[in-house]
Formats: sequence, C-alpha cells, structure tokens
Amino acid sequence: MSHITSSTRIVAAFTLVALTACGDSQQAPPAPPVTVAKPVKQEILDFDEYVGRFVAIDMVEIRARVSGYLEKVHFQDGAIVQAGDLLFSIDKRPFQNALDQAKGNLAQARANVAFTEADLDRAQRLLTDKTISEQAFQQRTQAKQNAAAALASSEAAVRQAELDLQFTELRAPVTGRIGDRRVAPGNLVTGGTTGNTTLLATIVSIDPIRFEFSVDEGALLRYARLSNSGKETGSRLSSTPIELKLLDEPSFTHKGTIDFFDNVIDQSSGTIRMRALLPNPNGLFTPGMFARVRVPGSPQYEALLVPDAAIGSEQVRKFVFVVDGENTVKQKYVTLGTLQGALRVIKSGIEADDRIIVNGLMRARQGAKVTPQEEGSKPAAGLAPGSAPAGGAASEK
Repeated sequence: MSHITSSTRIVAAFTLVALTACGDSQQAPPAPPVTVAKPVKQEILDFDEYVGRFVAIDMVEIRARVSGYLEKVHFQDGAIVQAGDLLFSIDKRPFQNALDQAKGNLAQARANVAFTEADLDRAQRLLTDKTISEQAFQQRTQAKQNAAAALASSEAAVRQAELDLQFTELRAPVTGRIGDRRVAPGNLVTGGTTGNTTLLATIVSIDPIRFEFSVDEGALLRYARLSNSGKETGSRLSSTPIELKLLDEPSFTHKGTIDFFDNVIDQSSGTIRMRALLPNPNGLFTPGMFARVRVPGSPQYEALLVPDAAIGSEQVRKFVFVVDGENTVKQKYVTLGTLQGALRVIKSGIEADDRIIVNGLMRARQGAKVTPQEEGSKPAAGLAPGSAPAGGAASEK
C-alpha cells in the first residue's frame, strides 16, 4: 500500500513539473525592439520643378546686302565671335569703281551748280537794267534749280556707293557662337532685301542665355502672389530666383532669375510660357538643350521632417508608426511634402513631440507593445554593441 502511495506521489510530482514547464512556454514573448526619434524641425522652402529648354537671346542670320563674288571667310566654323568682327569679304572692285564714278558725277554736278548760280546773278543785274527779258531770267532760274537737284541726286548716289562698298565686308552684329559657313569663297553671293538672298552663316548669343518653360494657371497665380510687392503686374515675377540643373547633374547648382512671363495663357494646354535669365560665361548651356528648373512655390516656413524610410504605404495613403507613453504603437496617416535629402517634409498628421519609429517598421503593429530605443542611444540590454535589433537591419522598413 505504501509502495503504491509513493509511486502516485512521484507521478504527481512529474505531472506538476510538466504542467509548469508547459505554462512557462506559453508566456507572451517580449516586446520587439524598435528605434524611435522625434521629427526634425527645419526651415523649408517648397519648390516646383519643370522641364524646359535653353533659348538664345539673339539669333542672327548673316546675309549679304550686295551681290558679288565671295572673296574670303575670316572665321573658324563654330568659333566665338565678337560684335564687329569681320566675317566675310565680297570682291570690292566693282563697288569701288561705282563709288569713283559717283564721285565724278558729284564733282560735275557741283561745277554745274556753281556755273548756274553765277549765271543767275548776272541775269539778276541784267534784269534790273532791263537788258534781258523776264523769260530769259526765268530760264536761268530754272537752270539753277535743275543743277541743285542734280547735285542732291549725285550726293545721294555717292552715299549709296559708299554703303555698297562697306557692305562688301560682313561683320558680326552680335557677340556669340557662329555656325559653319554655308558658302565657300569664289561663289556668287546674292544680296539685297528680297527673300532670295544667300544665307552665309548663323550667330547665336550664349552669355547670358534664356531658359523657357511652361507652368499652369494655378502655379502662375501662386508665384505672382508670393512675389507681389505692390508693383505693376507685369514686373511682379522679374526678381523671382530659380535654380536649374542639367540632365546629367544630381543637384540644382545653377542660379538665375525669371525675367518674363507671357501675356496670354494657352487655351489648348492651360499653361503659360515663362522665361528665366542665366549667366553662361563658359558656354556650358547651348540653345535647344533640355534641363530641369525649380521655382520657389511657397514662403519659407518651419516644417517637421522624418526619415523617408520611416514612412509606410497603405494603398494610396501614407502613414508613420508612433510610440505613445505606454510604448504602444499607433498608426498616424500623414500628408507628405517635398524630399529634403534623406528626410521627408510632413505637412500634416504628426506633432513635434511624437516618437516616430524610424527603424524596425516591420516589427511594429497597430496597438502592439514595443521596446523603444532612442535613435543614437546605446543598444538595449542583450544586444552586442554595433548589432542591429533582432528582425532587421537599420534600413529595414
């Protein structure tokens, strides 16, 4: 009997130990560790980005004003030319001959005027003495007037001949980069003011240079209100600064100012053309080249920013996980702003004192408990220095 009782006690003891062990294994696991940080306060200026292209301020087609044979080209294709530089020479000899002939005719006209003036003076005295008739006096008066008119015509012919001689040298009207020559020396060049004149080359100015882009009506109103300082409407945007980057550049490093916006909104697209002016001393910008421009779209304001990696997505809505005073996770939907480096502007949805989960997003759930660790503090107990919390690396969402 005593043997049965001892056996029963042993079995009961083993059963109690087993039940105790089973109960320990069903205890809740510890709250997962996460890294938290408060939003960063920073002065922010919102920007709007657009794509546009560069446009030369001046673009001039070099065409001859007189017809003749091209004698010489005085530039290298694609070179930078200064205003007044000699570009082309047309054979001057026919035009020099025409000028000499016009000067000869002018000398003859001046001599004829001098003779008719003297003859008219004599006729005036003879008329007083009643030596000549009134008709003869009128004839000499008419001859003097004809001689004066011929002199004026000869003077005009000389001036035209001088102009034609000057036009045999074609000079750059603006400073800029010249294209390739279209005509080789020895060819006949057609000049004049008609539409069939010969195109010799093209010059485009490069410094400064313009950048054109289009914005919608709402953006135009916003920019106008931001820059409104009581000025006349057409000059409101003239001092608005812009930043620009080329297609192969990582950041907006080039600066300029808006100098023009169109006076009509395009009804088909609902946009209006704007233009900025940028310095281009090294000739990096080329007319026709594409680039991205950003325009200030808001006044400067203090914003809250969080790491972009701390933002989660739920269909079309964005959210962050916040840890409250009882270490419970709460989900807050947010409205995103612009990206500032690795930080994202949060326009609404969070407070400055919120503890945002910035690491361990995958281990957090709405209403669950977590073990928060301030960003930059020492690792929690049980973690080796430099090791990541269980469940993910620092970049884990």
